[in-house]
Amino acid sequence: MNLKHLLPLRRRPRIITIGGRPFVSRGLSQRLWDDIYHHALTVRWPVFFLTAGAAFLLLNAIFASLYLLGEHPIANQFPRGFGGAFFFSVETLATVGYGDMHPQTLYAHCVATLEIFTGMACIAVTTGLIFARFSRPRARMTFASNPVVRTVDGRQTLMIRAANMRQNLISEAYAQLHMIRLETSPEGLKLRKIHDLKLVRDRHPIFILSWLLMHVIDESSPLYGVSAEAMEQTQTLFLLTIEGIDETTSQSMLARHQWRHDDLRWNHRYADLVTDDGHGLNIIDYGVFHDVVPLEDEVQSG
Repeated sequence: MNLKHLLPLRRRPRIITIGGRPFVSRGLSQRLWDDIYHHALTVRWPVFFLTAGAAFLLLNAIFASLYLLGEHPIANQFPRGFGGAFFFSVETLATVGYGDMHPQTLYAHCVATLEIFTGMACIAVTTGLIFARFSRPRARMTFASNPVVRTVDGRQTLMIRAANMRQNLISEAYAQLHMIRLETSPEGLKLRKIHDLKLVRDRHPIFILSWLLMHVIDESSPLYGVSAEAMEQTQTLFLLTIEGIDETTSQSMLARHQWRHDDLRWNHRYADLVTDDGHGLNIIDYGVFHDVVPLEDEVQSG
């Protein structure tokens, strides 16, 4: 049997989605042990604990089998056979050592020494991984589902709404907005080019609640004169990145979001997020955070 024909079937291609477009990644090594630390930090918590538990059981099964290779290696072993050796291995690997069962031969002492060293190393690695997973900074920011394009101060403006869901202070928040689109060079070479979209205000000193980011579409903007149809042809997408310092943890926080060209809502506005209850109390309603309203309806209602 030719194993080369089976190899592609055993390697599932990795699918990466950028701007709603799936890209299939092939030709890269996907062996777990090539980047095991990254995998340990990025897998979901249930998978992490299930993997750690399976490794724990497998390791104890291996050492239990090693103990059984000796002649009466464990004193007061109960139950007899593999079960007793397995439970003794668990106690030894965890460095518990209840004292009822203990090694009674030189061979058993050697295996126990190796197991204790292995157990200490495994405990240190597992503790470090759990701490690293818990201590990683995670930003809880949300972004409006649809950017809007409307006229502000007589100029066409692209607007995107973002919010800090923790509602704690993120100081010196810095935002970057980019546009990525497919372009063709005079030589006929197709490239995906990244264009920076200048924001009216790209820094927020105290990002606590919400932030409305705006890009003016003037003669200096890469979006000037670009229609929705042209965006579709060039497969345009937008990428917003916000970075700042979380005052609670004093750690740098990073969040990003991307939108396809058809996510844009032309001649729309965002629903009002903050209202006054009439008694001097401002109410911010995140239930309408993603809502957009056509400007034509606004004019008619006015």
